[in-house]
Amino acid sequence: MSLLIWCSASFGSAAARDVGAQPVLIDVGGYRLNSILIEAGAGKDLPPIVFIHGASTSLYDPMLSFREKLEGRGTLLFVDRPGHGRSEVGGRENVSPDGQADAISTLMEKRGIGRAIIVGHSFGGAIAAALAIRHPDKVRGLVFLSPAVYPWSSGVAWYYDAASAPVAGALFSTFIVPPLGFLAINRATKAVFAPNKPPAGYIEKTKVLQAIRPEAFRHNAKEIAALSDWAEVADKQYRHIRAPTIIITGDTDKIVSPDIHARHLARDIPGARLIVVRNLGHKSDYIASDLAVAAIERVAGRKVDLLGKARAVEKRIANDSSD
Repeated sequence: MSLLIWCSASFGSAAARDVGAQPVLIDVGGYRLNSILIEAGAGKDLPPIVFIHGASTSLYDPMLSFREKLEGRGTLLFVDRPGHGRSEVGGRENVSPDGQADAISTLMEKRGIGRAIIVGHSFGGAIAAALAIRHPDKVRGLVFLSPAVYPWSSGVAWYYDAASAPVAGALFSTFIVPPLGFLAINRATKAVFAPNKPPAGYIEKTKVLQAIRPEAFRHNAKEIAALSDWAEVADKQYRHIRAPTIIITGDTDKIVSPDIHARHLARDIPGARLIVVRNLGHKSDYIASDLAVAAIERVAGRKVDLLGKARAVEKRIANDSSD
């Protein structure tokens, strides 16, 4: 599995002006996590929702995609995972989804959130699964978007191997990654969205170069290098998950194989519903965001035509091509 140099950081000028949605660093056990909490409005119709971003991104990735669609309907918590965005790395346990799930569970408590719908994209899906296994009392429902949750045999991209190496990795991340990442960012972003297209101005609005900071890139590389081994143990526990679950993936995802991950997860979680969208790549959180919102509504107990939403996405992207 090759999780490309993919990053999103801050469309921060808008966030900085928003008095009601300021980023806050909160201690979760000797280190601090950054998060933005957007309170529900008077007419709320959804429970709290926690968004967990994928590899090399930050809280601004899901926030840019979902805030406008959901603001006011329920309390929204957008989290920088340990070592990403403005969050501190913490201890060695935070290379693993288990450690990160524990950290987010603590953050939820400190942010006044009891049970929530957990939405995880890509690597964030592994954190969502770990939360459901380790802290089931915190999970009201699960929405997995193009999740990476099973072991795979193809290894990781060479630059992640290089960056996660014990000694040379620090040098590689400091002196090689920043200039190469700067040159590769446009191509890498297109590859992650392919065959679909990134939204207009996406790179500028999300300040993607934050993810090639040496410490952030190295931590991200360690996470990805360790994910398959973690999943080899964790996947035996998925059958114990009891929260309502919807899994959305694309049949042309070249970053995280839907056959290895999403389809397998749908078989392992009792009662899980799988939706495979034709001609959808890896960024289901953007290209199929309306479908993802419908999935959130469904696990919250509302009646929603998920297949109708999926077909609408397919119609809109039917002619998308990487060419």
